[in-house]
Amino acid sequence: MTTPLILKIIDASYEHDFVLRLTFNNGEVRLCDFFPLSQKGICTKLQDKEYFRNFRLDPFTVDWNNEIGFAPEFLLEHSQSI
Repeated sequence: MTTPLILKIIDASYEHDFVLRLTFNNGEVRLCDFFPLSQKGICTKLQDKEYFRNFRLDPFTVDWNNEIGFAPEFLLEHSQSI
């Protein structure tokens, strides 16, 4: 019996505007536009480009100042394959 893969983002880089290039541990590389996600609640902080560009990788996903993070599965679903 094989253990199911726990999806993780293993690399992320800034592309342009509110778009990050995300590399997942399943081998997929995708572009994610965070602008639509930045329209409500605490996520409006992502509209500040300096804040947006200052992301980090945690053990599973991208993170902004330990305030904003999205599940890798959510980002996979809301991104475009390249």
